[in-house]
Amino acid sequence: MALKLPIFMDSHSTTPVDPRVLEAMLPYFTERFGHPGSRNHPFGWEAEKAVDEARAKIARLIGARDPKEVVFTSGGTESDNLALKGAAEMYREKGTHIVTTAIEHRAVLDVARRLEKQGFAVTYVPVGHDGLVDPEAIRGAITDKTILISVMFANNEIGTLQPIAEIGKVAKERGVLFHTDATQAVGKVPVDVEAMGIDLLTCSAHKIYGPKGIGALYVRRKNPRVRIAPIIDGGGHERGARSGTVPVPLAVGFGTAAEICREGMPEEAARLARLRDALQDKILSSVDEVYLNGHPEKRLPHNLNVSFAYVEGESVLMGVNKEVAISSGSACTSATLEPSYVIAALGVDPELAHSSIRFGLHRFNTEEEVEYVGGRIVEVVIRLREMSPLYELAKEGVDIKSMRWKAE
Repeated sequence: MALKLPIFMDSHSTTPVDPRVLEAMLPYFTERFGHPGSRNHPFGWEAEKAVDEARAKIARLIGARDPKEVVFTSGGTESDNLALKGAAEMYREKGTHIVTTAIEHRAVLDVARRLEKQGFAVTYVPVGHDGLVDPEAIRGAITDKTILISVMFANNEIGTLQPIAEIGKVAKERGVLFHTDATQAVGKVPVDVEAMGIDLLTCSAHKIYGPKGIGALYVRRKNPRVRIAPIIDGGGHERGARSGTVPVPLAVGFGTAAEICREGMPEEAARLARLRDALQDKILSSVDEVYLNGHPEKRLPHNLNVSFAYVEGESVLMGVNKEVAISSGSACTSATLEPSYVIAALGVDPELAHSSIRFGLHRFNTEEEVEYVGGRIVEVVIRLREMSPLYELAKEGVDIKSMRWKAE
């Protein structure tokens, strides 16, 4: 069977909707079209039941005790905004300090910077060369005015899995709320809000083979009872946390996607890790001076992020973009030509940061696709290096960094 091009390996940006998810959604666009807030007739009852069932499936996936702790939003960005802005407003009288890390998603970092303009203080804890944050560094950043810690579960570029349970323990010891953006982790690796001490958790449907346009924010109801101020007013939906009609078909799709992930996660993670490792081995065994970004083991099973010395990442993308969908960083920051701030935060040289490529495998990728993609990447990198005088000089033993390019 011939390969179908182009091949998609950019699943950190989005994933294809699973056919089983689409099948579950379709009736709610047509014959089951009721409004979940219409509680005086069967159409509304049916819609409300479908939303409640979806909420329960998502709660089970993340280990939440009560489905009511799941608040539907439009996606991960809104959930991050609701978590940070909602907690900041609600607990402002208690304190005005927030702790986060230097490699968070823009939906957290940009909110943090807006809160700084509103009088909040934010500490951006650095990470190590492997992308891991030290829980003790989080502890050291906490002050008597700290009201919230926000650390992403898995990084969207390098896939590094943070020590969430340890950070949750620190937060509990200090009586500080703990939020994690788990958009990349939920459905891919085990997540348990109870065992890990998580008070607020962000997730999104389209990262787990569900539809775009819907996400959720887990908000703990007991030990402690977390309260957040709404950032969207009008109607008091979602128990006052987020006004707006819940899109029933999308909620059903989200719930179905969550259920599929919960049931098949161990097997799927193992399979994707094998494919990822095969891709990594193919590239690293065929090309020299390739550097893995992030932790070699504590990372998402489907993630691979590498830098190719003496090659521009954008040039590699252009060399394969008609055949392979990959990226040089987060889809949410792809409009900028600046090197990835995540890679830069690892202490990587700017030249290498500019040459980073992110691969994100997904449920429907095959061994044949991995073999093809690995081969094409190798071909393009070798061709680009043949055109690079810097690579030729480096191979001759010239210290490029010490070279003087013009007379002074």
